[in-house]
Amino acid sequence: MTVLGLTGGLDAADENEYDLPFDFIHDAAAVLVRDGKVLAAVEEERLNRIKHTNKAPRLGIRFCLERAGLGPGDLDAVAFYATEPYCQRVLQTLHLANFGLKELLTPRGMVQRFFRQELGHELPAAKVHFVDHHWAHAVSAYAMSGFDAALVVTLDGQGEGVSGAVYDGRGRELKLLRRIPEQHSLGYLYRDVIKFLGYEMFDEYKVMGMAPYGDPAKYRALFQTFYELRPGGEYRLHLDRVFALFRVTRPRRRGEEFTREHQDIAAALQAATEEIGLHVLAHFRGATGQSRLCLAGGVAHNCSLNGRILYSELFSQLFVQPAAHDAGCALGAALAVQLQLAPASRVEPLADVFWGPEAGTAEGIARELAGWGGLLQTERCDDIVGRAADLLAAGRVIGWVQGRSEFGPRALGNRSILADPRPADNKGIINQMVKKREAYRPFAPSVLAEKVDEYFVTTPMQKDFPTMSVVLAVQPPWRERLGAITHVDGTARVQTVARSANPRYWELIRAFGERTGVALLLNTSFNNHAEPIVDSAAEAVACFLTTGLQALVLGDWLVTKREAPPPDWLALRIEIPAPVALRAERRSRGPAPAAWVHEARFTYHHGKAARLSPELYRLLGGADGASSLGELGARAGLDREQTIGLLPELRELWGARMVILRPA
Repeated sequence: MTVLGLTGGLDAADENEYDLPFDFIHDAAAVLVRDGKVLAAVEEERLNRIKHTNKAPRLGIRFCLERAGLGPGDLDAVAFYATEPYCQRVLQTLHLANFGLKELLTPRGMVQRFFRQELGHELPAAKVHFVDHHWAHAVSAYAMSGFDAALVVTLDGQGEGVSGAVYDGRGRELKLLRRIPEQHSLGYLYRDVIKFLGYEMFDEYKVMGMAPYGDPAKYRALFQTFYELRPGGEYRLHLDRVFALFRVTRPRRRGEEFTREHQDIAAALQAATEEIGLHVLAHFRGATGQSRLCLAGGVAHNCSLNGRILYSELFSQLFVQPAAHDAGCALGAALAVQLQLAPASRVEPLADVFWGPEAGTAEGIARELAGWGGLLQTERCDDIVGRAADLLAAGRVIGWVQGRSEFGPRALGNRSILADPRPADNKGIINQMVKKREAYRPFAPSVLAEKVDEYFVTTPMQKDFPTMSVVLAVQPPWRERLGAITHVDGTARVQTVARSANPRYWELIRAFGERTGVALLLNTSFNNHAEPIVDSAAEAVACFLTTGLQALVLGDWLVTKREAPPPDWLALRIEIPAPVALRAERRSRGPAPAAWVHEARFTYHHGKAARLSPELYRLLGGADGASSLGELGARAGLDREQTIGLLPELRELWGARMVILRPA
C-alpha cells in the first residue's frame, strides 16, 4: 500500500488567494510511505525557500512521486493532517473573509486541487483521507519508535483547538488518556512570554538557548502565578497574567541589547515549562506503568526539556520524533491511514531521516560547478573525506553537502556547516561569517556513536541520540577543551552518528579524530539567517558564495572561492524569487515633500523588505531569469560602470535571498 501524507495550506508560493496566517498553518510537507517504509519526505520550505512555509505542498508532492518513480494514479491513499469537519470550518471561514473568492472548496476538493494544479491529475475523492492533528503527531512518534509499548505525549501550540494529548501505546493500539485544551497550551505560554524578549513564533529555540544565562529563581514566584499544578497530572495556565511582565521590563525591541532581566525571564520560562511538563509525565508514568516515552509536537523540539526528562529517570528510554513540528504530521497522517486500511501492516522503525532530494548526481554537480567557473575553483578528490578532515583540523569552517537531505529542522550530516569543536572562538567566527545570529546561541556536536560516553553524560539505558533532540551534560574534563560546543551551563545538544546510518559522515568524524584526538565535530545547519537549510547543489553554492565559509565539500568535489573580476559578475543571470515583489511608492514624513521609495519585499509572514536604489529598481524590473546583469543594466539605461557600481547592493540582496543569481 502506497500512501502520501500532506501538511500545509492552499496557495502556491506566488499566490495569496487563500491567505492563512502562519500561527494557524505552517511547516508544509509531503511524505510518501509504502508498506510502512518511508520512500521520500520533504518540507516544502526546502523547495519553495520560504521558512516555515504555510503554502500548499505542491513541490513536495511532485518530488515524492518522482523519487519513487510513481504517477499520482499509483497512490492508494492521500492523507491530510486534520479532520474533515475542521477543514470544512477553515474553508468556510476563509470564504467569508474574502469576498473575492468565487469557489467554496470542500476539504476533499482542497486536496484534489493540489493534484489538479500541480500535476494535471484528477485525484478520486475516495482516495482522500483526513487524520486528527494530534493523532498524526502521536502515530508519527509511536510507530517510528520501534517500541512495543510506550507512553505517547504530544504538545504544541494548538491543532484543531487542542494543544496536547496523552496516549497509552500497547502493541498496535493507542488509547487516548487526555486532551489538553488550547487555553492551556505550553506552546502558547512560550510564545506569549518571548514577545517580551523581542522574539515571536518560530523563535522559541533561541530563548531556550538564552535560558542558561539567567537565574530562574529571580522571577520564579511571578511565573508561578501564570500556572497552577493540580492533582492527577492536571495543570491550568493563566495566559492573561503574562502581562504582569510589563512590571518587570519594557519589552525588548528588535536590535536592542539583551539585559540581565531578559536572561532571567528566559530562565524562569524554561524552568516553568520543565516543571509543568514533568508534572504531567510523572503522573502518567505512574498511572500507566509505561517505562518508555514517545514525544511529538512543536514543544518536543525543546531539547532542554527533553534532557531534563532523560535525566529524571522517569523513563528508561526516550524517543523524540525528529520532525516533531507540524511537518511531521505528514508522516503521521500517512502512517495512520496505512495502519487503518491495512491493519496487519508493519511500520519500519526509524533508522535515519535522509529522505529528501539528492544533492545531485556526480555529473549534475560537475555541471553546476562548471557554470560558476569565474567565481569558484573546484577539484574532484579521490579522498574527499581525508581532504575535508585536513581542512577542519587546520581550523577551516566548511560547508558539507552529501546525498539526500534530512527531513526535519536539524542538519544531521548531509546539509551541514562543520568546524573544529574545540576553540571557543569558533562560535563567534561562524556567527560572523555565516549565521548572522545572536552570539549567545550554542552550536551542536556530532560525535561517533561508540564514543558518546567519553564526552557526554548518558544514562545506563540510552546511549543513542541520532537526531539532535536531547541536551546532555558534557563530561567535566571536556568542558573547557570543547569550548565551541559546550554551552554556558556545561551542556550540548548532541547528535550520535552511527556508521550504519551515515557512513561518509561517520568516516569524516573518525578521520578528524585521528588528526586531533577528538572524535566529534561542531555541526550546524547549512544556511544563512535569511533562508531555510540548503537542499540542492545550486543552493549550497549560493550560500557558500554569500557567506564567509572557507570551503565547500559538495559530493566528491572540494570548492573554494576565486576573486572574480566584474565581467564574471556581469555575466550572471538574475531572477526574482516567486515570493518577492518589487514596489515603488511615494511616502511623506513631516513637512518634507513626498519622495519615491523603492523596495524589494517578501510577500509572506513578516513581509521583510530591503530598500533599493532607483537604478537597481529599474534594472531588476526587467529581470526575466534569462538575461544577464550586464544586459539588464543596458536595458535600464545604465552604462557598464554604473552597472558595476550596483554590485555591492546586488550582492546584499542575494545574501538576503531577495534575488537569485545563476550562471549564464
